[in-house]
Amino acid sequence: MKKLIAIIIAFNIQLYAVDAIIIDVRTPQEYESGHIENSINIEWQDIKEVDNTLTKEQKIYLYCRSGNRSQKSTDILIKLGYKNVENLGSISDAADYLKLRIIN
Repeated sequence: MKKLIAIIIAFNIQLYAVDAIIIDVRTPQEYESGHIENSINIEWQDIKEVDNTLTKEQKIYLYCRSGNRSQKSTDILIKLGYKNVENLGSISDAADYLKLRIIN
């Protein structure tokens, strides 16, 4: 699982040439029903799998349905030593903040 996540993250960063990674921590079913463009899906309970796939200074934005799971993910990543992690709350709040579309 960790290798797959590393490949997805690397692909996302190269494809969009972004300085930040956007992670949807909802279930795959929720993600498929609509997600923020350029985001990747890693369920909150698997978020620790990103450890050592990003630099500790990499900007990481997290969102979910209401902000609860993304806050849990934020706390996990901070405990792992990531310094630039931000919980954007709900999918709509995150889309507004990032000025990105929600796509199906």
